[in-house]
Amino acid sequence: MVRIHLGCQLTYDFPQNTAMIVMLNVHYSRVAQLERPDHLITNPPVPIESYRDGFGNWCCRLVAPAGRFVLGTDSVIRDDGLPDPVALDAVQHAVQDLPPDTLLFLLPSRYCETDTLSAEAWRLFGKAPTGWGRVQAICDFVHGHIKFGYEHSRPTRTAAEAYAEGRGVCRDYAHLAVAFCRAMNIPARYCTGYISDIGQPPPYAEMDFAAWMEVYLGGRWHVFDPRNNQPRIGRILIATGRDAADVPLTHTFGANNLAGFRVWTAPVGE
Repeated sequence: MVRIHLGCQLTYDFPQNTAMIVMLNVHYSRVAQLERPDHLITNPPVPIESYRDGFGNWCCRLVAPAGRFVLGTDSVIRDDGLPDPVALDAVQHAVQDLPPDTLLFLLPSRYCETDTLSAEAWRLFGKAPTGWGRVQAICDFVHGHIKFGYEHSRPTRTAAEAYAEGRGVCRDYAHLAVAFCRAMNIPARYCTGYISDIGQPPPYAEMDFAAWMEVYLGGRWHVFDPRNNQPRIGRILIATGRDAADVPLTHTFGANNLAGFRVWTAPVGE
């Protein structure tokens, strides 16, 4: 068991009062491991209305005042300290045998143009073994095909564009892998959250939120991470959706300037 200190702080400058939807709280599936609630805290304080979206993610709705506005979370979570589980025998289900609530994650979405990439997916992975092996083949390909770099970040890049350009950030890796999986009739959903550096050799990059995917095999959802392409310790989920359009950390209904951004996740005591 490991105790992980996690949280974030985002600093904005707003020219006028601006409505926001914020998705920064730990996913309900991990809330029981929190040692204290990771309430959204703002400065200056404002009224916050919370609700669950259609995917079950916890969302906070507020109106940020004009001027400097700071928001964030902070908590400690208990983690089993184990790497992401690997289930090499997890089988791929026939579409007609899939549970109804997984079918949405077979369809094209804003950033995952499954229809556009279908023929290419079958060309690349049609001969790969079904189930876990096929998803791993997709992750291996995406991991090697995309060159990572924050200088390559573009919030409007789609999976097809990431494939054509061969560069991006973790959300682009996830979008492309999700699109390829769906094209191969494997339900896949986009995930956002924290990934710690526990078990990784230094030096460590500056901490940021991360994106990965979950795929439905063998009767349950499994984590795959095409960006890192290896099991990691201390992966803490915030939200899941069809793609990044469903799970933005903040959705701001007006002009703004992000003046500061900090994320932390580390074993307690470090």
